Amino acid sequence: MAKMKLKTLSGAKKRFKMTASGKIKRNATKRRHILTKKTTKLTRGLRMNHYVDKTNEATVRKMMPYGG
Repeated sequence: MAKMKLKTLSGAKKRFKMTASGKIKRNATKRRHILTKKTTKLTRGLRMNHYVDKTNEATVRKMMPYGG
């Protein structure tokens, strides 16, 4: 008898991506609107890669059982 497959949480598959090294990439916050009052240094920093914190990593992996 075949084992049941797990479903990926559809909200998680839109928000997270798995890297080849096994880290989980996420989108930066504070990038959507009201960017005029944010400093250039801040907005430039928000362009960089952001990864899920190790404290939340297990939860995200559970939402994406097959790597998204």
